[in-house]
Amino acid sequence: MMSGYSPIRDTLAKRIAGEIVLSVNPGKIMRKWRGLLEVSQTAMAGALELSPSVVSDYETGRRKSPGSGFIKRYVEALLLIDESRGGNYIRQLSRITIDPSDVFIDIREFMSPVSAREIIESVDGRVYSGEERLDQDVFGYTIVDSIKAIQMLSGLDFYRIFGTTSERALIFSGVSKGRSPLIAVKISPFKPRIIVLHGVEGEIDPLAVQLAKHEGIPLAVSELNSEEELVDALIRLYRSTE
Repeated sequence: MMSGYSPIRDTLAKRIAGEIVLSVNPGKIMRKWRGLLEVSQTAMAGALELSPSVVSDYETGRRKSPGSGFIKRYVEALLLIDESRGGNYIRQLSRITIDPSDVFIDIREFMSPVSAREIIESVDGRVYSGEERLDQDVFGYTIVDSIKAIQMLSGLDFYRIFGTTSERALIFSGVSKGRSPLIAVKISPFKPRIIVLHGVEGEIDPLAVQLAKHEGIPLAVSELNSEEELVDALIRLYRSTE
């Protein structure tokens, strides 16, 4: 049964389809979104009335690039499966859809996931907590101006820094000791995969480290000299996933 019209749903459908169409590796993008919406290959095959091997062939590139008709069916199946489970992903997106703001220095979704370890290496980071979680997948990143975030974001607005998924890296720039960003993350119902602080003066606040450990979130401090270097390093990492 087709779903009724929803602006958020329509925006998400167009975004997923657009990424697939424009990618040089459409199968990789299909796998990425299936992973984000936590849809198994078997469930996707059932929704499309295909065998799992056919879905696998499209996602791995063993079949020629999917046409527009198949892409439309694939995206529709993803969203219908999400809706059949209560629409959790679409509902989350409706709360955190980005409204461009000076608070966000840069925000991107990787074409394919990278590890938290790769994030840290790219920004010349020093790890303070969560070393055992550095191999988990990260699907995007947001660089936040920490001072402007404190000045401008309400509690509800804070959700917007998570982009299309909370399974991302939050990088806070212009940090002095690191306490405020960690307190904000602690009270948020959404938790990032990793937190990186940039601009820390001297030693990081022990409370920030304690909060990160309590929340089970890897915490690192970037030792890059400038915000420009930070942005450039993450853009290079992003481009490596294309």
